Amino acid sequence: MSVLTRDEAQTRARLLDVQRYEIELDLTTGEETFDSQTVIHFTARAAGDTFVEVKPATLRSVSLDGQPLDPAALVENRLALTGLAEGPHELRVEAEMTYSHTGEGLHRFTDPVDGETYTYTQLFMEDVQRVFAAFDQPDLKAAFDLTVTAPEGWTVLANGITERQGDGRWKAATTPLLSTYFVALAAGPWHSITTEHAGLPFGLHCRRSLAPYLDADAEELFEITRQCFDRYHEKFDEPYPFDSYDQAFVPEFNAGAMENPGLVTFRDEFVYRSAVTDTERQTRAMVVAHEMAHMWFGDLVTLRWWDDIWLNESFAEYMGYQTLTEATRFTDTWVDFGIVRKAWGYDADQRPSTHPVAPDPDAVPDTASAMLNFDGISYAKGASALRQLVTWLGEKDFLAGINTHFKRHKFGNATLADFIDNLASATDRDVHAWAQKWLRTTGVDTLTPVVGENGGSWTLAVEQDGDRPHRIAVGAYDTDPARPGQLVLRERFETDVPATEPVTRSGARPALVLLNDGDFSYAKVRLDAESWETALRSLSGLPDPLARAVVWNSARDMVRDGQLPPAAYLEAARAHLPYESDLAIVQGVLTFATAQVAGHYLAAGARPAALALLTELTRDLIRRTEDGDNPGLRLTAVRHFVDCAAQPHTIQEWLADGGVPGGPELDPELRWRVLYRLAVLGATTEAEIAAELARDPSATGEEGAARCRAALPDTAAKAAAWAAMFEGDTLSNYLFTATAQGFWQPEQADLVREYVARYYVDAVPLAARRGPAIAEAAGRYAFPDFAVDAEAVALGEACLSRDDLLPALRRKLTDQVDDLRRALAVRGA
Repeated sequence: MSVLTRDEAQTRARLLDVQRYEIELDLTTGEETFDSQTVIHFTARAAGDTFVEVKPATLRSVSLDGQPLDPAALVENRLALTGLAEGPHELRVEAEMTYSHTGEGLHRFTDPVDGETYTYTQLFMEDVQRVFAAFDQPDLKAAFDLTVTAPEGWTVLANGITERQGDGRWKAATTPLLSTYFVALAAGPWHSITTEHAGLPFGLHCRRSLAPYLDADAEELFEITRQCFDRYHEKFDEPYPFDSYDQAFVPEFNAGAMENPGLVTFRDEFVYRSAVTDTERQTRAMVVAHEMAHMWFGDLVTLRWWDDIWLNESFAEYMGYQTLTEATRFTDTWVDFGIVRKAWGYDADQRPSTHPVAPDPDAVPDTASAMLNFDGISYAKGASALRQLVTWLGEKDFLAGINTHFKRHKFGNATLADFIDNLASATDRDVHAWAQKWLRTTGVDTLTPVVGENGGSWTLAVEQDGDRPHRIAVGAYDTDPARPGQLVLRERFETDVPATEPVTRSGARPALVLLNDGDFSYAKVRLDAESWETALRSLSGLPDPLARAVVWNSARDMVRDGQLPPAAYLEAARAHLPYESDLAIVQGVLTFATAQVAGHYLAAGARPAALALLTELTRDLIRRTEDGDNPGLRLTAVRHFVDCAAQPHTIQEWLADGGVPGGPELDPELRWRVLYRLAVLGATTEAEIAAELARDPSATGEEGAARCRAALPDTAAKAAAWAAMFEGDTLSNYLFTATAQGFWQPEQADLVREYVARYYVDAVPLAARRGPAIAEAAGRYAFPDFAVDAEAVALGEACLSRDDLLPALRRKLTDQVDDLRRALAVRGA
C-alpha cells in the first residue's frame, strides 16, 4: 500500500479546496463487507493532476463530473485523477468495503454473550480509506453528510445528531469543517443513557450485555463530563464547537479512546464489570477529560501535518490531568501522572527510537513514520514540557496564548510555529528559545544536588547532565524528633537550573534535599548520599505524595541506570509500601517491582526470592486492610499477591471458595487472574479453563481463556497458541494480544526457548500480512522479553538489520531489543 508523503500532501493541498462529502454506507449487505458510496465536492485551484485514496474489497464504479473512470486504474490505495480543469468538480465512488477485526477502519464485533453485533469506526491516520474514498490528509477539511442503512433494531451514532428516516436509514447532521480522520460512526443495538447539559444532548453508550455496569456508573461519568465541560468553558473563550457530546464504549478498541468530534469512542474495558480501585476510576476520568480537551485542541484547530501530532496529545494530556485536579473529586491526579505516565516518557526518551517532542518535519516524511510517534514522548514528555512551560510563563499568559491560537485557527489547521507565535503574543518571555530547548531536543536531563554546610547555613548547587532550562522547586525536609520515621517540610523554594551560583539557605543542612519537589519539571533526579540514606529510612514518612513519587522515580531510574541494585529497590518497597497511603504509588511501585525488577533486572536464579519478598509484602498489605477501610489498597494487594504466587495452594483455595477471607469476593476479573497464575504454575487444566469460560462466556472471558490456554506449561498448548498467533490470521486484535500475553513465562523458560528464534522468523511476515495494529501487538506482547541474554539480543539485532520490516514492527523491536540490552547491563552492574 502506498503511504502518503508530506510532499504529496502539500502539493495536493495547494491544488485542491474540498468543500463537502456525501457518504452513504449500507451495513445490511452481509457479515464480511458493507457498501460505500461517496460523493466529493471539491475545487481545483488550477489545472493539474492528483489522486484520491480508497481501499476497497471491490471498486464498483467511479465517475468524475459525470464521466466514468476505469475502476481498474486503482493502484493499491490510489486512484489517479488526471487532467483536472480549474474550477469545481464532483467525484463519485461506489465500492464494496471489508469489515475489520483489528480495530482499524470499520470494526465489526459480535458479542458472545447474546450474539448481538456492533460496528464502529477508527479512521485515524489513513484508515478512512477502509470506509470511504477521500482526499485523506488532515489539512483538507470539509463538511460531511453521512447516511447509514443499518439492520432493524440498531441505533446509529455519528459526529452530529442522527435521525432515523425509516427503512433502516439514519441521517447525521451536517458537520462543521473536519479532517477526514475525525469522521465517526458507531452502529449497533446500543444500550444508551442520555441527558442534557448546557443546552446540548449528552449520551453514554455501550453493548447491551454491559448495560447494568454502565447504568451503575452513569451518574459518575456524567458528573465528570459536566465538570470538565464547564471548566473548559471557564478556560477557553471559544465555546464547544459541535452539536452534541456522545461517549461510546466500544469493543476491541486498540487505544484508550479517540477524540472524534461529538462522538468520543472509548475502549469498553472502562465499563467496569468487576471491582476497581479509585485510582482506576481516576484514570477513566482523566481519559474523559483528555478527550474533551481535544474538542478544542485537535478538532477545532487541527494539525497541518503529522509532525505536530504531539501538540494534540501533549495538550490534551496536560489539560486532562490539570482540569481533573481543578474541577473534580480527583485532586491528586499529578501523583499518578508522575509515577506512571512520566516513567513511560522517561523510558521512551532513553531508547534509540527517541525523537524530539516536536520532530523536524523532515523526520516525518510520510504517514508510516508519523504513526510511530504515538509514544511516551508525544504524550507524557510533551505534557511534562507544557507543565514546565505553564510554571515558567504563568497560567494566565499560557491560557491567553491558547485562546489566541483558537481564535486565529478555529475550524482550520495550524503548525508548531503558529502555536509558539500565539503563546509569544501573550508574554514578554522568549517562548521561541524555550521551544528550541524543550521541544526540538531529545533525551532526559539528570539533576544532581551538591549540598554543602557553612556554619549556620547550607548551600545547594545543582549539577546538570543536559542543557534545558528548568524552573524547579526544592524541598528541604527534617526528621521529626517526635515521630521517628516521619519527615517534616522545613521550606520549599524555587530555583532555576542552570544557575550562576549556588543557593544559600539559613540553618543546618536538611536531612533530605529533594530537587523537583512537586514534580513540575521533566528530569531524572538524583539524591545526595545523606538524603538517600534519609529516604531509605523515611521515604514513607514524607508528608506529600508527590514528593514520595519523585523519590520513588529517582530509585526507579537508578535501578534502570545500574546505580542502585534491583534487590535494594525491592527492600525499599518491602520497608515502605506497608505504610504508603497513596494508591497510585502502591500500584506503580508494585508493578515495577514485579514486572521489571523480578521479571527482567534480576537474574533468573534470584527471581524466586524476589517473588517471595513481594508475596510477603502483599500479604502485609492484605493484613493491614482487614478492617475494610481501604478496599482499593486491599484489591491492589490481592491482585499482586496472585501475580507473585510461586505456590498454587492459597490462590487455589480462594478460587474454590469464591473469595479472599475477609474479602473481596472473586469477581470475573479476579477469577481469571487467579486461573491465569494457576495455568503458569501448571496447577490447572484445559477442562477447568473451559468450565470457567462457560461460567463467563463474555468477550473478556474469551480473552481470559485464550491467555490461560497459552500459559499452560504444555508443549501442545504452546504449539496451538503459536499457530493461532502466527499462522491462522483469524484472531482479532484482542484475542491475539491475550494469547501473546500468556505465551512467554519466566517460569517456563526451558519449554519456550525454541520459540525465541522462531519469533523473528514468523513475526515479520505476520506484520506484513495483517498490518500495523497486529504488527504493534506482535512487537509489544508477543516479543520474548523473558529471554534476557546475549543470544536473544543478537537475534533481535539480526532481525533489525533486515530491510523488509513493517515500520510499526521495526519500531517495537528496536525498543524491545534495547530494553534487553538495558536489562543485561543492569544484571552486570
